[in-house]
Amino acid sequence: KLAIAAAKKRGEPIDHVLLHGPPGLGKTTLATVIANEMGAQIRITSGPAIERAGDLASLLTNLSDGDILFIDEIHRLHRSIEEVLYAAMEDFKLDIILGKGPSARSLRLDLPKFAIIGATTRTGSLAAPLRDRFGMIHRLDFYTPEEITKILKRSAKILNVKIDDKAAKTLAQRSRLTPRIANRLLKRSRDYADVNGDGIVDEPVAMAALNMLEIDELGLDSADRRLLKAIIGKYNGGPVGVETLAALTSEERSTIEDFYEPYLMQIGLLERTPRGRRATDSAWKHLGHKKTPQKKQTGLL
Repeated sequence: KLAIAAAKKRGEPIDHVLLHGPPGLGKTTLATVIANEMGAQIRITSGPAIERAGDLASLLTNLSDGDILFIDEIHRLHRSIEEVLYAAMEDFKLDIILGKGPSARSLRLDLPKFAIIGATTRTGSLAAPLRDRFGMIHRLDFYTPEEITKILKRSAKILNVKIDDKAAKTLAQRSRLTPRIANRLLKRSRDYADVNGDGIVDEPVAMAALNMLEIDELGLDSADRRLLKAIIGKYNGGPVGVETLAALTSEERSTIEDFYEPYLMQIGLLERTPRGRRATDSAWKHLGHKKTPQKKQTGLL
């Protein structure tokens, strides 16, 4: 709020902002809120969509003073495109190379005064020079169940869904503390209520929908449990490398690191160690497995 108020008072764009954290926490929504508070137009794109420097040049030259360019998954920008952004973010200049070989020449264009809001699940994948050009870096953490409950009630009003307090709390507790997932659970509960009930999402309807989706009391779905069972069943709780886990669960490494791990670590079911991932005692208990002592290796005499 302070940065927005200060920028508006000076009549300048807000400083460049980097939002990072697990997926589904509202980075795109927050960028839109910032643009609305600034009274600015926002252009939305993503790192994978910007394949060439020319794509970025087209986006930047079509901005107006005060506009905001939101780049989702900014960590997936190619390094050569990141380098084009350096001068654009710092000096509002765009360097373009015309031609090839000995006859190539550089052209520097003036850009409007704009702001970039980048969103990423992996700040470590950003080049340091790009990361350092963001004046504000904010981490979005998991929400509390109470905050998710408020979000669900607001979403229910927007969707014209009748939901009682107990159902909202039940969905919030099993939403992985993530607004995007909470809203998805609300929609599936609405579907269940429309088909099998009177259209009202109460606690029995919410529970029936969650059971149908195989989501347990901690918010784990079948994929979460499969990952933990792989560590416990195949490697006696670990540690096990993430590449091995990806092969065992048929998931991409990035999916495990960006989606599954943050929440499992947040609720204390998974640990990262220098040797790999390890299921905690709480994970063994939650899955109903009895922990077996690991065999010690005996040295050769």
